[in-house]
Amino acid sequence: MSKLVIPILSFCLFLSFHGSSTPAGGPGPAAIMARKQVPVLCYHQIRDWKPTDSKTAKDYIIPIAAFKQHIKMLADSGYHTILPDQLYNYLTTGAALPSKPVMLTFDDTDLDQFTIAAPELKKYGFKAVYFIMTVSLGRPRYMTKEQVKALSDAGNIIGSHTWDHHMTSKYKHDPNPKKDDWVIQIDKPTKKLEDITGKKIDYFAYPFGIWNKSGFPELHKRGFKIAFQLAEKRDPNDPLMTIRRILDSGYWTTKTLSKSIKQSF
Repeated sequence: MSKLVIPILSFCLFLSFHGSSTPAGGPGPAAIMARKQVPVLCYHQIRDWKPTDSKTAKDYIIPIAAFKQHIKMLADSGYHTILPDQLYNYLTTGAALPSKPVMLTFDDTDLDQFTIAAPELKKYGFKAVYFIMTVSLGRPRYMTKEQVKALSDAGNIIGSHTWDHHMTSKYKHDPNPKKDDWVIQIDKPTKKLEDITGKKIDYFAYPFGIWNKSGFPELHKRGFKIAFQLAEKRDPNDPLMTIRRILDSGYWTTKTLSKSIKQSF
């Protein structure tokens, strides 16, 4: 083998592990960035406010009646929910989407997402993505493994959301797998979700929506197609690893949500 071939081969191997998550021969990051963004909404707790809830917490806690009104508004306004595979295919191949697409995502495994949100979405034929934090499975006020599987079996998508919500920007490797953050927070929880659902887990949501570029190669190596953040700008060199979402705030009316969707995306 010539001396020239070895560096080229090494470079190709580097790209295969560290490059963009677009399919071989697919569009580059600039082409993905040029496509119109699809609205992606993020929810955490769906429950009525308590006197002990802080002002900040209420952004993440949407009262039950408000949640139901917001979902009805989306349906009445002609929105159609899409799932991550549809978004990925649209971004990487230009595949068609339904009119007025929107994606609904739920973080952190809260039980009310199963008991309140899922039945409400079902009324309108809506599907959603549930990003599961596995440390809380089976704990009081959180979903059980059986409930997560039921959501998956009903056609929703289950995504990875770490073991216990540590930020990926702080992960460190360790020769001991029991101390390696990427193994503890990503590999084991994702495998657990695959065992629960019987399906491959292709999608990830950053805890707190916080990401950094150094984590992209690790997510690529693990086969994630898309990683979801919150409202920051996408990384222009790897937009699939920084898909934007907005919180449907507990303070918002239906009019505020509708306006925010149109202005944010």
